[in-house]
Amino acid sequence: MLIFFVLGIPLFLGLAAFLLPKPKYCGLANIAGYLAVLLISIFMFSHASGIRPVSWSGFFYLDSLSLFFLFVISVVAFAASLYSLSYIERDLKSGLISERKAKFYYIFFNLFCFTMFFVPAVNNLGMLWVAIEMTTLVSAFLVGFYNTKQSVEAAWKYIIICSVGIIFALLGIILFSSAFSNTGGIKSLNWSYMVSAAGRFDPNIVKIAFIFILIGFGTKAGLAPMHTWLPDAHSQAVAPISALLSGVLLKTAIYAILRFAIITNKALGTQFCGNLMMFLGLLSLAVACVFLLVQKDLKRLLAYSSIEHIGIISLGFGLGTSLGFLGALLHVFNHAVNKSLMFFSAGDIVANYKKHNMNAIRGVVQALPFCGIMAILGTFALTGFPPFSIFMSEMMIIFALFMKGNYLTCALLLLFIVVIFAALIFHLSKVLFGHKPKEMAASGEPLAAKIAFIFLFIQISLIGILLPWIFKDGFSLAIKVLQGA
Repeated sequence: MLIFFVLGIPLFLGLAAFLLPKPKYCGLANIAGYLAVLLISIFMFSHASGIRPVSWSGFFYLDSLSLFFLFVISVVAFAASLYSLSYIERDLKSGLISERKAKFYYIFFNLFCFTMFFVPAVNNLGMLWVAIEMTTLVSAFLVGFYNTKQSVEAAWKYIIICSVGIIFALLGIILFSSAFSNTGGIKSLNWSYMVSAAGRFDPNIVKIAFIFILIGFGTKAGLAPMHTWLPDAHSQAVAPISALLSGVLLKTAIYAILRFAIITNKALGTQFCGNLMMFLGLLSLAVACVFLLVQKDLKRLLAYSSIEHIGIISLGFGLGTSLGFLGALLHVFNHAVNKSLMFFSAGDIVANYKKHNMNAIRGVVQALPFCGIMAILGTFALTGFPPFSIFMSEMMIIFALFMKGNYLTCALLLLFIVVIFAALIFHLSKVLFGHKPKEMAASGEPLAAKIAFIFLFIQISLIGILLPWIFKDGFSLAIKVLQGA
């Protein structure tokens, strides 16, 4: 019953934030708590074959797929807790926030993490919908954390667009429930029951239902054309929260889509679901490509990069092959850690330069040497440059496309990747190099922030490459789940 620790620790930390006298103590408690959660999630995913799928009257459902997503969330949550310590302390010292506001941050940070851990843990698809909606409502307070006109506007846009999207997802769940009821089986929204009867579902109902699911949860995942909330929310949120939003929140919505895709594939075969996901994946890449070329805001640049990578992930899962699934799962992890590092870098840059506009930021490597070096390495990793881990997962998806005979899709993916590579290098090289402002003194990173950067860089340069071998059984079992085995 280790899942109770994974869910209970964030709740306990949220309660502790009420009681601890200083925000710094809250930050230190968070680091210890999320380190424990990370170790538990590593243990569970490495022992995936020995974890019982259903526990506590069928309410929780833990197979290798859900354990993988719990592991990814725990990695980014731990890194964000490390980075938050120095980030919030800096805002306190500068007078940007009060101690009360800082404690408010830690309360909602932990509630946000709890809702994300809850998504891959539940068996009931209705509760899955509730958990996804909870992530929106809780994280909206962190998007509008600074109470500026832009952040409040971004928070409202985030709530409204994602809530409208989630209504479509609810309609899809109702239709899936109706298809299940028509089979004469027990009336239940439990995924474990529904997937076993999927072969008897009415194909016409399933088609409509999955389209609603893809629109609804695709909105939260940032798939184009439902992505419009994402650049504003990511650019206005507190930097550690931007990392959580981009790194793992989008992936919880992908997880929800995958659960329904497995049912859909059993009812209709893989072509219907796969074609839709591949189409939206290519569309997301095209949209990201256009906006990245003309972008001027640093954090919005990274937000549109997230849309690109969600598109790549969607392509991998849409292929329906073992190699495509492996590449997509690996890309989920690689993008999560890489984008977290880049948002941490962006947070430091914006905090020191007091600007978001890339045309007004120069000489980051001189002004912030450690952060600048990490940003350079993170930029090359994010663009899929070898030998970093994103290169490996992207090549898996490209090979999978080629092996399946999707030559046009493969060519378009390569074209978009090349254009996006050029756009990111063009924009970020101007920011990172050149001469810093004369009045700005060079500064370093606090210890906790350095540890967060190094921890993530190890994932990008080493762990992300070795992951399929480190967790060989876990990945193998997760692919079987995706194949409906």
